Amino acid sequence: MEEPEPAGAAPQPGLRSLLPPREFLRSRKGQLLLAESVLSFIIFICYIASLAASFMMAPLLEFLLALFLFFAYASKLNEKFKGLYWPLTDFLRCVTAAIIYFAISIAAVSKYSDGASKAAGVFGFVATIVFAIDFYITFNDLVTFLKQGSSDAPEGHKSE
Repeated sequence: MEEPEPAGAAPQPGLRSLLPPREFLRSRKGQLLLAESVLSFIIFICYIASLAASFMMAPLLEFLLALFLFFAYASKLNEKFKGLYWPLTDFLRCVTAAIIYFAISIAAVSKYSDGASKAAGVFGFVATIVFAIDFYITFNDLVTFLKQGSSDAPEGHKSE
């Protein structure tokens, strides 16, 4: 019979080590990245099943990028690798994804008449909104960072 682990004991390695921490899943960034990943995967599946299969590459790439950033932020790679400014990378990814999803959703809804294309277009419009919310929030973080950087710069020049 197994005894329960004490509260302070480290969890045993296994499948649980692959799951992101709960506090990240409850954060706004974690929920947005999870929503982006799920929507991109659904759109990818819809495009595979539709006549508009030529559009399937964009959702696949966005799914992989969102999944990578989800696990990078969850495992705190952004704190370990300081050479890359992560919010800027995330901002550029979200802006391009919103534009691409909006464009291919309009094309899928207007050009193709099958149900899977229409579903992919509707999910694409929802994904456009989710990516737009993400890039708006990330843009506010970038502006805050740039304002802090510009306020520090004149003080540095005065002391030299």
